[in-house]
Amino acid sequence: MTGIIIDGKEMASKIQEALKNEISTFQRKPKLAVILVGDNPASLIYVGHKKKVGEKIGADTEVFQLSPVMTEDALISFIEELNQNKNIDGILVQLPLPKHFNENKVLEALSPLKDVDGLHPKNLGDLFLTDTDLKPCTPLACMELIQSVCPEIEGKTALIIGRSRLVGKPLAQMLLKKNATVIQAHSKTTNMKEICSMADILIAATGKPNLIDPSFIKKGAVVIDVGITRLQNNKITGDLDFEEIKKIAGYITPVPGGVGPMTVTMLFVNLLNAYKKNLAKSSE
Repeated sequence: MTGIIIDGKEMASKIQEALKNEISTFQRKPKLAVILVGDNPASLIYVGHKKKVGEKIGADTEVFQLSPVMTEDALISFIEELNQNKNIDGILVQLPLPKHFNENKVLEALSPLKDVDGLHPKNLGDLFLTDTDLKPCTPLACMELIQSVCPEIEGKTALIIGRSRLVGKPLAQMLLKKNATVIQAHSKTTNMKEICSMADILIAATGKPNLIDPSFIKKGAVVIDVGITRLQNNKITGDLDFEEIKKIAGYITPVPGGVGPMTVTMLFVNLLNAYKKNLAKSSE
């Protein structure tokens, strides 16, 4: 018996349809501003995906492609203009930025109320201390995928391989809020196989292809693969040996078609939350 594949593409499509139905009742479309500095090929593809989903659900998505040689001060001034624009509900800065930018400083320039990527220090701090409507999109996607097959997370042992600001750290907080027992592994972890074999829920987010093989996996575990790497043969792969691990896991996400489509969808869930807050604020 092989593990059941968690189809992120299908889940994303259902959520997008619900968002489209909700947006169709609004007097004004929610508006997302996407800031793209330069012409990084991967970033162009990701921004294209976001624009396509925005069009599908009826949101207004405007891409601002800026010069890669602009100064950091000029970019921050541009962000501040968007912060003040009452018709813009969400702002996303496509990462990575060119090397001469301080990404932390740029993200801090965003209004926390319009930070649909959930990466502003205030939103991350609120996630750790209380809660926030604007959570980081990839961890949010992971939680949706996990809960679609494991609605009762409480008491489960959840292992996250990775401790980045984008995925590992915020995801640990989300799982703790659901009363999971959370273990965070990383590049300095020495007993990786031992702790992996304890995990009822395993999330790999390292970007290192085929890092985890079946000998690491607890039989019947829920396995989420966040990693995405393009190999020399142009094939896309994740952090896990998918074909072999699906023989052991209870549930597993594929790459592509798992976390990726859900991450883009969660961006628009955040946009609607920001839109509603903006609407409530403007009617005060």
